[in-house]
Amino acid sequence: MRKITSLFFALLFQVLVEANGSTRTLVLNRPKQLNALSSAMVTGLLKCFISYEEETTVKLLIVKGKGRAFCAGGDVAEVAQSINNDTWKYGADFFRTEFLLNYIIATYSKPQVSLLTGIVMGGGAGVSIHGRFRVATENTVFAMPETALGLFPDIGASYFLSRLPGFYGEYVGLTGARLDGAEMLACGLATHFVPLNRMSLLEESLKKVDTSDPFAICGIIDQFSQQPSVKGSSAMNRMEIINRCFSKRTVEEIISALEQEAPRVTNKLVTAAIQSLRKASPTSLKISLASIREGRLQTVGECLRREYRMVCHVMRGDFSRDFFEGCRAILVDKDRNPKWMPPTLDQVHDGVVGKYFSKVDDPEWEDLNLPTRSSHERRIVPKL
Repeated sequence: MRKITSLFFALLFQVLVEANGSTRTLVLNRPKQLNALSSAMVTGLLKCFISYEEETTVKLLIVKGKGRAFCAGGDVAEVAQSINNDTWKYGADFFRTEFLLNYIIATYSKPQVSLLTGIVMGGGAGVSIHGRFRVATENTVFAMPETALGLFPDIGASYFLSRLPGFYGEYVGLTGARLDGAEMLACGLATHFVPLNRMSLLEESLKKVDTSDPFAICGIIDQFSQQPSVKGSSAMNRMEIINRCFSKRTVEEIISALEQEAPRVTNKLVTAAIQSLRKASPTSLKISLASIREGRLQTVGECLRREYRMVCHVMRGDFSRDFFEGCRAILVDKDRNPKWMPPTLDQVHDGVVGKYFSKVDDPEWEDLNLPTRSSHERRIVPKL
C-alpha cells in the first residue's frame, strides 16, 4: 500500500504533467533536491512514456526541470540508505526500472525535447541524452561524477560517452569534468543551444505543434538556436592532448600520460584531470574505463544490460563497497574524504574488473530483460 501511495504522490507532485494540444510536458518537480530522481519518480516517468507512446493524440514530449536544475541525477543517497536498511534488491529494482526508462526513451517513436536548464548529471542525462532533441543553454552544467562516488557512469552512458569525438568520452566519464552548454553542443551531447532568454519562447512554440515529424520539430528549435563558441580554456580545444592521454589502454597509463603532459601545458585541464583521477575510487575508474570501451561496440540495449549487471555487483558489494563509502563521504557525512578499498589502482586486478560484467550468482537475480522495439537509437553528432 505504501508503494502505491508514494507512486501516486510522485505522479501528483514530483512529476507534473502539462497538456497542450498534442504536446505533453513532463516537469521534474523536486527543486529542493535539484530534481534528483526518486524511485517513485522513475516509475511515474516510465508510466508516462509508455502511455503517451500509445496515445495517438500525443505527438511530442517535452521534459524539463523545475528550479535551478534539470536533474542532478538519481537519488543515490536514497538507494544506499534503503540497501543498508533492507537489502541490495531495492537498489537492483530501482536501477532495473531506471534502465528500462532509459531504453524506452532511447528507442522512442515520438520526438522528445529536453530543455536542459541548469544542472544535468547522472540520471538526469539518462532521461535526456537518449532522447531525440537536447537543448542546452548558458547555465547548463553537465557532468557524470560517478567515479567520485564509488559508482560508474551508468544509465546507458557507456553508449553515448563512447560515441563522443575521439576519446573525449573517456575524459568526461573518468574525471567527472563539468561541461557547459557550448561544450555539450560541440561534442554532440546537445543537439541545439538556445539562449536562456529565448527558452520560454521556444517552449511556447513547441506546445503549439501538431506533428511528430522530427524535421518539423528540429525546424522550430532551429529558429531559436545559436552556434556559441567554446571558451578558450575548454577541453574541446585540447583534443590532441585528450586523445593522446585517454586513448591509453589502462587507467595507470592514462594518468602517466597526463603527468608527462603537465610540465608542457599551461592550461589547467591536465592538472585538474590528474587531481580528479587521484581522488576517485580506483575500482570505479577501472570498471568505468572498461565499460566505455565495451560500449563502443554495443547497442544501447546491450550497454544497459551490461551496466545492470555491473550496478547489481556494486549494490551487493561483491568486490568492493566503495559505493557505500562514497555516499557516506560525499552525501551523508560530507567530509569528502572517502577511504577507498582497495586504495590503489594496482590493487584492482583485471580479473576482478571482468567479474563486474558477469551474471550475479543469486538464484533470485535476473538479467535486465528489455522489450523488443523498433530501433530509434540516437546518433551523437558533434558540432565541432
